[in-house]
Amino acid sequence: MVSRTALLVPVLLASTLSPAAVAEAGCGERGLGVPGAERSVVACLPDLTTAGTVPSGHTDPADWAGLVAPGSANPSGVPGIQIDGYFPDTSATNPTHGWNHDAQFVIRLPERWNGGLVVSGPPGVREQYANDRIIGDHVLARGYAFAATDKGNTGPAVYQDGRRPGDAIQEWHMRLAQLTIAAKQVAARRYGRAPRHTYAAGLSAGGYLVRAQLERYPRLYTGGVDWNALTFASKGPSLLTTLPPALRAYPRYKAGRPGAHEEMLAAGYPAGSEPLWDYHHKNQWDFFQRVIREELDPSYDGAAQAGTPFCPEGTGSGCDTDYRLRSRPKAVRKAVERVSLTGRIGRPLISIQGTLDVLTPISKNGDVYDEMVRGAGRGALHRYHRVPGGSHTDGLAAAFPALVRPMQSDFLAAFDRLAAWTQRGGGAVG
Repeated sequence: MVSRTALLVPVLLASTLSPAAVAEAGCGERGLGVPGAERSVVACLPDLTTAGTVPSGHTDPADWAGLVAPGSANPSGVPGIQIDGYFPDTSATNPTHGWNHDAQFVIRLPERWNGGLVVSGPPGVREQYANDRIIGDHVLARGYAFAATDKGNTGPAVYQDGRRPGDAIQEWHMRLAQLTIAAKQVAARRYGRAPRHTYAAGLSAGGYLVRAQLERYPRLYTGGVDWNALTFASKGPSLLTTLPPALRAYPRYKAGRPGAHEEMLAAGYPAGSEPLWDYHHKNQWDFFQRVIREELDPSYDGAAQAGTPFCPEGTGSGCDTDYRLRSRPKAVRKAVERVSLTGRIGRPLISIQGTLDVLTPISKNGDVYDEMVRGAGRGALHRYHRVPGGSHTDGLAAAFPALVRPMQSDFLAAFDRLAAWTQRGGGAVG
């Protein structure tokens, strides 16, 4: 069956041809609007990296808080054009710029262009500037144009966007494809030729989008890099199968009860990662379980929205700690299937995953997706690297410097390997 999102591609292609409202900033680039955008604001900047955009107000450091390891060195000194704006949308979870409008984006066009474009969606429920430090600065310094989207909904109530279970996540796919199409046209206008190479790159939920774009819209891309990507598999693991066991077992483990440690290991949380469990229990497991469950299974807690935080094991109906996907109605499994990956990538993909990731545990995410790709007969298009000591985000290295190895350098090495692979004739399917 053709997915609802796949059917949107012709609509996206058509919509990006309509004129946009443009507020020029006197950079001499008249007419450099974003096709299909409802609003776009153009600015010439002496530095498109965060070294320049933080003091000029053209980014938001709160977007990448917790993603960067202490002492990380980023490149700077990349002059060019920045375009901020948004596409038509009916939701208003993103307050950036005082617009209170979703489907916001940023496009950055360096003066010295290498002919390539990198596009990205943010991790978690963050906004469009989340990748500025971990991806944007680095690819801009390499000469790539860079574009990022807020995925069409942000914040802790993303599940309120849409009518059907899974609609908010489905919009993530559409918005990244929409921005990719538009950014290619913007680059062609700016430089006089279309990008020769277009790459998708992302962390966590953004990495999930990379995989999905190469499955759903491979012709838009040259290839992609995903970093600790979350996995939705219709007949396999997802956050809805890995988070509830942790919510049940961890309090018992912390209390020293027999068998709880073994339960954590069985759920995929690797031996050696135990010092990270308390932080994730307090800050991530419960939050993401409730948000994703409300998006895909809103009837579980009745009229309540996103359940009850940290409800104790054994509370019963409506408690996310007690959630078991296998016991839920067929309609819930259908909702999960709507957003699930297949492994049928059509362009080269490099995946990196930390062995101490305890939000998307490697045995239930990176390892599983590699098997899915090979099972789909696309193994020649996938390179998978397990990073010893890597955790979900590099920011955890601040609290656990003796345990967590930052993965920024691994991501950049993977990106450079992907560029070399594809620019010397890497394969494609479809």
